[in-house]
Amino acid sequence: MNKQQISEGILEVFAASPENTITENPIDESVAGLVMFDAPIFGIGSAADPLFETFKKVGVIGPWHMSPNEWLPEAKSIVSLFFPFSERVKADNRRYTDRPSPAWLHGRIEGQAFIHAYMRRLGEWFGKQDVKYCIPASDKRFMQIDSHNNTKLDGYPMSDVHTYGSNWSERHAAFVCGLGTFGLSKGLITVRGIAGRYASIILDVDLPADTRSYNDIYEYCIRCGRCAERCPAHAISLETGKNHIKCSEYCTEMAKQFLPRYGCGLCQTDVPCESCNPN
Repeated sequence: MNKQQISEGILEVFAASPENTITENPIDESVAGLVMFDAPIFGIGSAADPLFETFKKVGVIGPWHMSPNEWLPEAKSIVSLFFPFSERVKADNRRYTDRPSPAWLHGRIEGQAFIHAYMRRLGEWFGKQDVKYCIPASDKRFMQIDSHNNTKLDGYPMSDVHTYGSNWSERHAAFVCGLGTFGLSKGLITVRGIAGRYASIILDVDLPADTRSYNDIYEYCIRCGRCAERCPAHAISLETGKNHIKCSEYCTEMAKQFLPRYGCGLCQTDVPCESCNPN
């Protein structure tokens, strides 16, 4: 198996995934027929990359972050995918300043449901190639961690700052796989920008890892501060970075208004890194 075959499989599964189009129960008529994502881009990383051990350090992610071989003992490679939001989703969200747009709300919730369905099919595609795999985000061991809301972290040393994340970080996996670097808003900036969603799959196939074309974790961010200006929760600052508690509390308020949907994404649209690497 090589990268070209994987690329063909990724696009084949994408074309065969109807959940990418909103056909049922839209918030309003403007969302009917919405195509949420463009075709994904992807990168390949090594399961033995030393960064995965770095992620276990307190203050980076934490010791609860599981390495590829903890998810899949035979792990040799990781394929990380970035699903860019469609222009229609991004354009709709650009128009808003105090709440997420209808298209973004669908892209966040129905979009994540689509990605779960897509990754299940992609795993089945790899299975047909006699590849053993694990999709961490769909695994029963996957755990979200939010110390502000009293997530249990028994036995783990904690830093003195709020811990918000999970035991497998899609953005950090994408960083390892050469897809991009972090921005001030803590999203990951790719060649297709920051507005989108991530997924990854761990494989027992030894694939050549993609070269990371960056050295610093914030290399693609130009620190223009536009995401801070766009944030309705005032959770982003050039001086102090991102306040995850403020962001989480604002998204909780959006959930109360728009259940079963929630989200925001204003910091990912109408910004220089929306659809490209601005650096």
